[in-house]
Amino acid sequence: MSQLAIRQLLIDLTPPFDLRWNGEDAFTSAFMNALSMSFPVGEQFFLDSVRAGLAQLPLEQQALFKDEVKGFIGQEATHRRLHSLYNRHLLDQGMVNHWEQRAIKRITALSQLDTRHAVAVTAATEHYTAVFAHWLLSNEGFFNQADPRLKTLWLWHASEESEHRCTAFDIYRALGGNEEWRLRWMRRVTWFFLTDLLRQTVNNLWHDGSLFKLSTWTSAWKHCFAKGGLFRESYSLWSDYFKPDFHPSQHPDALSKQWLRSHENAYALVGQSVSTA
Repeated sequence: MSQLAIRQLLIDLTPPFDLRWNGEDAFTSAFMNALSMSFPVGEQFFLDSVRAGLAQLPLEQQALFKDEVKGFIGQEATHRRLHSLYNRHLLDQGMVNHWEQRAIKRITALSQLDTRHAVAVTAATEHYTAVFAHWLLSNEGFFNQADPRLKTLWLWHASEESEHRCTAFDIYRALGGNEEWRLRWMRRVTWFFLTDLLRQTVNNLWHDGSLFKLSTWTSAWKHCFAKGGLFRESYSLWSDYFKPDFHPSQHPDALSKQWLRSHENAYALVGQSVSTA
């Protein structure tokens, strides 16, 4: 089992920040803001799903996962709280969070199904966040001109997503979740995640007044599809999920560990789960 520390990030998100906080780049700021808008309801769903999955395991298996799940829940709850503060500044500046309302409807529908479905959705989405985290940690230059608080927030969040990338996947396997549904939910998550991300980013750009500017879409091409861009560079890691022998631990987490080691002054340890392996 994994050892997952619970950290308090030592930044103050009370003062507001500009909508174009990432070096005045409208696209990258709107893109990251869209992701943040999905997190409070998403992170709550993830921790609820994993907690419910743990409760359905036999007692001896619960004992194996208990400490790891405690750490997972602590990390996700902290992400949810900080991104709620972040999102409040976005809403105060006229942004509208449409993604959250769509997510709530889907989560309500999922609650009527077997818990394994919710855990499978969580595992698939956690794979997305871990792949994106790897790209961010590999491309810290993305934040060269960012508000320092938000640069720290995003790289800390990325590091913890990489750190707990195996938890939901392992709970799904322990619950007896089958491969057909694991892959089926990844396909559905892919559709909903990418379309929601696009729709919310476009909406953010519309409210920001930069949707129809050439510089906006030049930045989008550069950061998403050109050489070194997110989707171009991350495709192979994302597609690994469909391999029959895939496990999240096969993907590297050295950059996550390195960032957490080299930025210990950015956070304080609140609690730490005990390793059981």
